[in-house]
Amino acid sequence: MSTAPAPHSAVEAALLIDGTTVEIRPITAGDRQAVLDLHTTGMSEESRRLRFLGVSRTAPRLAADRLCGPHGPGLLALGAWADGALVGEADCELLDEPRGTAELALVVADRWHHRGVATLLLEHLVHAARSRGVRSFEADTLSGNHQVHKVFAGLGLPVHRRFEQGGVRVRVPLEEADEHYREAVDERARRADLASLTALLRPAAVAVVGASRREGSVGRTVLTRIRQGGFTGRLWAVNPSAGAVGGTPAYPSVGALPAVPDLAVLAVPAAAVPDVAEDCGRSGVRALVVLASGLGPEQARNLLHACRRHSMRLVGPNSLGIAHTETAVRLDAEFGGAFPLPGSAGVAVQSGGVGIALLERLAWLGVGVSSFVSLGDKYDVSGNDLLQWWEQDGRTDLALLHLESFGNPRAFARTARRVTRRMPVLTVDAGRSEAGRRGAASHTAAAATPTVTREALFRQAGITATRSIDELVATAGLLHVQPLPAPRGAVAVVSNAGGIGILAADACAEAGLTLPEPGPGLGRLLPPGASARNPVDTTAAVGPEDLARCLDALERDPGIDAVLLCLVPTALATTSDRDPLRALLDGPARRHVPFAAVLLDQQVPIRYLTCADGGRIPAYSDTVAAARAFAHARDRARRLAEPPSPEADAPGCDLRTARSLVDGHLAAHPEGGWLDPLTTADLLESHGLPLVTSVWARDEHTAAVTAAGLAPLGHEGKVALKAYWPGQVHKSAAGAVRTGLAGEGEVRSAYQEFTRAFGTGLAGAVVQPMAAPGVELLAGVVQDRVFGPLVVFGMGGTATEVLDDRTTRLAPLTEHDLTTMVDDLRAAPLLTGYGGTPPVDLDAVRSVLARLSRLAADVPELVEADLNPVIARPGGAVCVDARVRLEPRPSFDPYLRRLRRPLPAGEG
Repeated sequence: MSTAPAPHSAVEAALLIDGTTVEIRPITAGDRQAVLDLHTTGMSEESRRLRFLGVSRTAPRLAADRLCGPHGPGLLALGAWADGALVGEADCELLDEPRGTAELALVVADRWHHRGVATLLLEHLVHAARSRGVRSFEADTLSGNHQVHKVFAGLGLPVHRRFEQGGVRVRVPLEEADEHYREAVDERARRADLASLTALLRPAAVAVVGASRREGSVGRTVLTRIRQGGFTGRLWAVNPSAGAVGGTPAYPSVGALPAVPDLAVLAVPAAAVPDVAEDCGRSGVRALVVLASGLGPEQARNLLHACRRHSMRLVGPNSLGIAHTETAVRLDAEFGGAFPLPGSAGVAVQSGGVGIALLERLAWLGVGVSSFVSLGDKYDVSGNDLLQWWEQDGRTDLALLHLESFGNPRAFARTARRVTRRMPVLTVDAGRSEAGRRGAASHTAAAATPTVTREALFRQAGITATRSIDELVATAGLLHVQPLPAPRGAVAVVSNAGGIGILAADACAEAGLTLPEPGPGLGRLLPPGASARNPVDTTAAVGPEDLARCLDALERDPGIDAVLLCLVPTALATTSDRDPLRALLDGPARRHVPFAAVLLDQQVPIRYLTCADGGRIPAYSDTVAAARAFAHARDRARRLAEPPSPEADAPGCDLRTARSLVDGHLAAHPEGGWLDPLTTADLLESHGLPLVTSVWARDEHTAAVTAAGLAPLGHEGKVALKAYWPGQVHKSAAGAVRTGLAGEGEVRSAYQEFTRAFGTGLAGAVVQPMAAPGVELLAGVVQDRVFGPLVVFGMGGTATEVLDDRTTRLAPLTEHDLTTMVDDLRAAPLLTGYGGTPPVDLDAVRSVLARLSRLAADVPELVEADLNPVIARPGGAVCVDARVRLEPRPSFDPYLRRLRRPLPAGEG
């Protein structure tokens, strides 16, 4: 077993099933008294009998000595702490290193039973043990210890039981922590999250701390809005200088309130926030909304520590507030613009200004809100939390997000993938400028801009990413009231003026939609001179009856997936009975395909038209907005048509060899760096990546001899010679590659050129047989510190930056990702067969991507891998050049249950 430090070197905060916050950290020598107290005063005699398989007065002391005294690297012990007290402990100790078997022990204080402490500890222990090479847990239990057997059974991992002499030997294989286990962890996380958010979003009592008697102040404004909004619970103000504020009873402190509020809204200066939060926590408050901005690093840490210590969920700081329109609650605790209308759209924003603008536009449109949360600086409650709330609240059917940062993008994507199956989730993709592009050391890193990474996250999560607030509202307006189109996205454009129809057709085509020819017979429904092609030009002479028949025919046309009606005001429609808009208004709003209108005389970007059946159709003032909304609807339809895809399979990967290579390199190079050619080849081979045969030659003679042996394997009997020196990155740009070498003389001549060019820095050269020609591809990985590993795939070779034809996905890839990554390339026909050329071996290409994804997930220290070119041919795929860079990084499980860590020293 490795003696590397435990992954849990820092405190992790996490939620129990009832919403209580506990801290998980390794048990140290200084915890001896706490461990002893847990095993004595924290447990009944019966609990100690079940834990130690009998009655023993010395057992608690021996347990404390084992966990807190001197011990070898084979022991790993984690404790769960609540408000400074140890409430549970789980440990494992290696028994059989070759088999990776560890003995497991588990203890929870009696009064903390049935709250999920044991399961949470086991989840963290599974993660820590697996990163240390443990393959299975084993434990001896009494058959009557029903509680511990229930914990094992509900963990989500296979449990094997063997009855021995009245006891039960339990074995839990950790290598089977697969998708089923992740789903079990997801469900526990969801339940804990919902329990913790109830005090925030469905409070029975609210206190506004810092509510001033001064009209127009933030605290007074929030207090007034809560009262005017009709909050159904109890409401108090906290003001040490007033007996009442605006008719609301006031008290000098939270502790002086007549009852404990579920939620406290803090409208106090930044300097006072930590102390007020601590006062709230001691009083039993379960949720905070902090409106103040500008907290310093120490204030921020103290605020978050108070929330963790007292199990309070936190919105903000720098929050505009929250609102919840459910009839049983009716809470409007924010100081924005218009009151949110009640409805079914969940809204979460980081920017208060964006929140105000979004609520105003939704109000103009008439779209109501189920709940609104201004996340602010997002110390705790995040978009991921809100998605899980909206998923189950029974009211929300549309989610709108504005997120400027991501605490755990892969956990967010996992939640979003599930939620987007039930409702549309839309966001504004902010910060797309090239100013965010970072300096890169390889082609792969050059492709991994923040924009690309975010787009990959949204694509894989099924989130509809728009480019502006107006586009977000325009798309939400369509999705909220109209059915989805078929995944083809075939749109019929109908207009009463040829010019606007052409503009709409152009906008649809530019948005990636198609405009097929309508079926025969449409022309007979239109006035003379009309065009029944797509776009359909009805001419200004069309009446509402003829236009309605035209729209009905298009709705029934099996080749049409959506209809866009574009109308301009004309002198012919001078009375309501001649108004072509009646063709929509007099008909049903909800049809078999989505309908929308473009009205050029409309003064607002989007509004709803109310039809005869009471339903609504969106009307836009601009053809581009309508086309983009239809394109987003088409993309959502395509997403829903795809069945859930399993993680990409990469059989035969040798994690132990990979770990040995990585640990060996980092032991010799503690700061990391680029691997030498031989170690690179060995690491890629551990995960089955097809690197062309490569032999290291330290001098000219060895290179010549090696080339003679490899030449028969090469295309046309030739070899390639590649110079190497430590720190090398771009070989071709440095003139360090010679290809197509035939015979000893050409090899020696090339090596001599390297010697003259690179001098004493030359460490040697790699000799390879020449690969047969094919399509040159790029495949690589970049580890982002926030988003995790990103897999890049595209056209390769020396012109990869010029071609700029690449696509990206966050690892781990799914089987569906392997297909769509190929399809996304503009040059995809070169791979699938074009102009008489046969297709390349796509299974081999997908295998490269799947194995890269697995390598990135298995080795978090792999911060950059660049396989370029990978030559794909009908008979397979082979990588002829590769570079790999490592850095020391801890293992990180994005699906482990934990809350955001307190801010490190020096960070705000």
